[in-house]
Amino acid sequence: MAGPHGRGSSIMEREASSREPLDSLADVYRCFQRGSCPGQSAADAARLISSGVCGLVPGEDGARSPSARSVELSCLALSLVERITSSLASGSLSPAAASYYVEVLEVLFQDMGLMSHLMDHFQAEDQIISHLAAKTVSTCVCYQLQQSDTISPVWQQKCEQAFYSSALGPELDSCLWSLTEILKRLLKGAHQADDFGKLLAALDSSLSALCSTFLPGERTEGTRSVDLSSCRRWGTASCLLLDLLEVLTASSVIRGGVACLESQRITHVRSSALLATVSGSAQYFVKKRALLLLKRAALQKAGEEWALGDAPPAGPRHEHFHADADALARSVLTAVAADWLQSVQVESASFFGGTRRVEGEDGQTADCVTLRAVSLLLLKSMELHIQSSGATAGAGGAAEVYGYLHRLWGFLRRCSVQLTEVSHRCCWVSLLFGDQDDDMMEAAKALFSIFIQHRLCSGLDDSAVLEAACSSGCNPHCHFLLLLQSISFDHSILLDFLISTETCFLEYFVRYLKYLRADWRGFAAACGRIGLLGGHRSAQRSLTGGGTSKVTCKGEPDRVEVGSSVQLTGVIPLVDYDSSDQSDPESMEVSPEEPGPSVCETSKFCALDVKQKMSGSPMSIEQQYESSASKPLATREGSSLSSCPAMSGRPPCKTLARAVLCMSELREVVARLQTRKLFPYNPSSLLKLLAQVENCS
Repeated sequence: MAGPHGRGSSIMEREASSREPLDSLADVYRCFQRGSCPGQSAADAARLISSGVCGLVPGEDGARSPSARSVELSCLALSLVERITSSLASGSLSPAAASYYVEVLEVLFQDMGLMSHLMDHFQAEDQIISHLAAKTVSTCVCYQLQQSDTISPVWQQKCEQAFYSSALGPELDSCLWSLTEILKRLLKGAHQADDFGKLLAALDSSLSALCSTFLPGERTEGTRSVDLSSCRRWGTASCLLLDLLEVLTASSVIRGGVACLESQRITHVRSSALLATVSGSAQYFVKKRALLLLKRAALQKAGEEWALGDAPPAGPRHEHFHADADALARSVLTAVAADWLQSVQVESASFFGGTRRVEGEDGQTADCVTLRAVSLLLLKSMELHIQSSGATAGAGGAAEVYGYLHRLWGFLRRCSVQLTEVSHRCCWVSLLFGDQDDDMMEAAKALFSIFIQHRLCSGLDDSAVLEAACSSGCNPHCHFLLLLQSISFDHSILLDFLISTETCFLEYFVRYLKYLRADWRGFAAACGRIGLLGGHRSAQRSLTGGGTSKVTCKGEPDRVEVGSSVQLTGVIPLVDYDSSDQSDPESMEVSPEEPGPSVCETSKFCALDVKQKMSGSPMSIEQQYESSASKPLATREGSSLSSCPAMSGRPPCKTLARAVLCMSELREVVARLQTRKLFPYNPSSLLKLLAQVENCS
């Protein structure tokens, strides 16, 4: 019988033997980091890595649950394989080191069948192991596609089995994450369109089968679906699937072309099921993720968060593009008509400390991300429906369109205490989207299309149309004036919007200016309304400012006192425009006016007529402002339009004067930049529209 010293010696020997493979593997890792080759042969290094991936520690029973030392060994080996593969793919190794590690990978994958061992880790309950395995496999599959133009059969078979079975668990999660990561990398690759199409075609049918289970359509006999919401793993699998669907949706735009696979259309085709997920019994983060996917699909901005400018520009639209967009819009409008908004859950806004506030603080604010997503999804669906149906719906169709807006307004007031205090419904856009420039412009553009459709179909006169628009919160004059008010009538911020490709402001602005030209009377009335509204509003809280942002109007209705806590959108200009006359055009990273890309190419907006030229010379800005502040509108030269609504004892409408001054300053700075060839596109038509607006005043 061994004594205590004998037992202690045997334990130390086992620990030393178990440390040996870990230390040896660490030596290989250190050599790789230095860009050198280890002392052993490539075959010996491959055997060491393979045993590490399998977590084989001498003296331990592999059938038992893995020990901490075994997990550590597997993590190190998986990380080493991933680093070697990614370095070879990027060509960052020296020729000697690259030759050595290429041989190591050949032994691992061709002689030892390492891919099968990697895929076995997809089933690991240890989330670190399963994630490292998925990351390593993704890198290896991309490397094999790059080198031999073939898809790993082991990986493909495992993914197909997981998708067809749809069995919730770590294996399905790892397969979903791996496929999503591979597709992202291929989408970002400039010359990997063929690889993307080949890989997606191989898994198209299995992906469709998986989505039939997770996102079932109308129940038919033989349709297999499960109560996924009752499963502990459902939330993770659902979010991973939604991430994959966003990549597939983005690929239908980036890699569209003539043909489009079924899996690339799932978001649009199964939009009704996604809407049911949003209003169902799923966890809130799953509902929110599904809602954001639908919003981005409607706006054609899927993948905007992870692309980060690396993805190639959108390709030609596929043959089902318009049909899919119409299907999504119809699904949303049908659901809203069936009181879908009543079942949409909106929790309190999250912040650094969580979602619950300390007792004694102000009331909790609603989750504005969800409110904005619901609003934009409905507005964009209405815009798409209008574009597809045309202006033939008549008065009944016009009433139906405004009916959707009233449902949306009811939803917003139910979910947001701040919006219940709003007396003028047109304010909701600036309140809800105040700190999100891109979403605010999309909302304004969609509401403008809705307004124009109602104006054409309602059969009402202009004043009645504007009155109805205000009652529904979609008067374009009010929206534009509230935008100007939110930026303190600063023309340089409008200029930032004009040259930015992150918003659709240019398209919206041009369309609005054309309408403003024809309805100056309505614009003047809106100026009076907005100014009068400010006089009766002592404080207006921002929905997204956590109750700290206030715009206080005192004394004169048009005089806005902005608190120091307000964060104005885009307050810091991109360029010092006042010094543009002295700027060196060679040092400015902007495209010259001619030759140059069209507006459509530069900012993906409607093309402007670049052949138009400005004529006439308007009065100076100082004269314009003084004239606006001192003369009634009806008596100005060249204007037969009425002034702001009569307000006895009040001075002329200063909101109108400030708005005209802002656009005058914008025209001057754009013209100056055009003269210096510093504007990124030809703004001739825009300048003409701005000049015509000045003439109307």
